[in-house]
Amino acid sequence: MALDNEQITKFQTLYKSRFGKEISREEAYEKGVKLMRLVEITYKPMTEAEYQQLQERRRQTGDL
Repeated sequence: MALDNEQITKFQTLYKSRFGKEISREEAYEKGVKLMRLVEITYKPMTEAEYQQLQERRRQTGDL
């Protein structure tokens, strides 16, 4: 998993915008790769059946 130059620059911009601190390209690369890995580990797409179950449960509980 790697970030290209454009993605590193974008991450630096987003980081500065959010935290008010400039970071080096190396730090941006490291933090960006770690963030991507975290998302990869924790994100699991729903199946169509799981989505339908969720929608039904929301309808039953009024949690829309």
